[in-house]
Amino acid sequence: MRRREFIAGLTAAAVPSGVRGQQVKQARRAGVLVGLAANIDVPVARAFLRPFREAMTRAGWIEDGNVRIDYRFGGALSDLANTRASAAELVALAPEVIYAQGLPATLALRQQTTTIPIVFTQVIDPVGFKLADSLGHPGGNVTGFVTWDFAIGGKWMELLRELDPKLARVAILFNPDTAPYAPGLVAAARDAASGIEVVEMRTHNDGETEAHLEVLGRTQNSSLLVIPEPFTNGHRDHIVAQCARFRVPALNSVLGAVDGGALMSYTFVWDELVSAPVDYIDRILKGASPRDLPIQAPRRYELVVNLKTAKALGVDVPPVLLARADRVIE
Repeated sequence: MRRREFIAGLTAAAVPSGVRGQQVKQARRAGVLVGLAANIDVPVARAFLRPFREAMTRAGWIEDGNVRIDYRFGGALSDLANTRASAAELVALAPEVIYAQGLPATLALRQQTTTIPIVFTQVIDPVGFKLADSLGHPGGNVTGFVTWDFAIGGKWMELLRELDPKLARVAILFNPDTAPYAPGLVAAARDAASGIEVVEMRTHNDGETEAHLEVLGRTQNSSLLVIPEPFTNGHRDHIVAQCARFRVPALNSVLGAVDGGALMSYTFVWDELVSAPVDYIDRILKGASPRDLPIQAPRRYELVVNLKTAKALGVDVPPVLLARADRVIE
């Protein structure tokens, strides 16, 4: 018997049967659509669900107690039709609120319903993608928390320039099929490049990624900028491994990339961003409307540098940059 089932059994046994029946009647219903993973065993999916579940418990919503939560996943990264199918399944269950992870999942849900409240996380430019009328007044059934605005592309470029004063070329890695917001980030990076050559490194599979990085590794004074998106999230470990293999310094803000060996990252604090929307879910379950809940940005960003990787690549991290880091891996 699994631990959760065992604990649930103990809890049920301790409650009188009449009260148990009343609890089942009063249980609320919520849904979760994780758009970037095929199942709960994928590390990024587990990382997403852990802080969400912990935040729900802190808010007083006990899974399989006073709230039932149905989970669905987007399926293969190369097949967004699976995300749309999962969204349709979830909407058919008629939950009172749905928590969506990522832009593809949020768009798929919005296409399925204009009435069930949707609270998103890890979305960029929700107004541009017509998910909301404005950040301050969403006006429909969708609200949530953005990852960053396009300006962070410029911040990423500035950090790479600071890391290597001789930097001459930056390649920006992303899959155009799974990152429709990439052009805005690339444009911001170009604006901050100040004479540095910027090239788009478009990839659709591991083979293409490997070929691109092999060429980049032979280019002097070059670095890689990895855009976090469904493809790069799912292929995180392969990208990190190929950067090590071809000695490519990279700013890679995909969750877990720096701890897994990437050189540097700068992004939102993961647990905070993922758990913050639970406040909106709680308020919606208590009667609030998503149209009146403003879309919010992350409260805090974090710069992380992996000194072990820097030494392996022969990169000397400037002391000033190191002093600004929120976390250093040695």
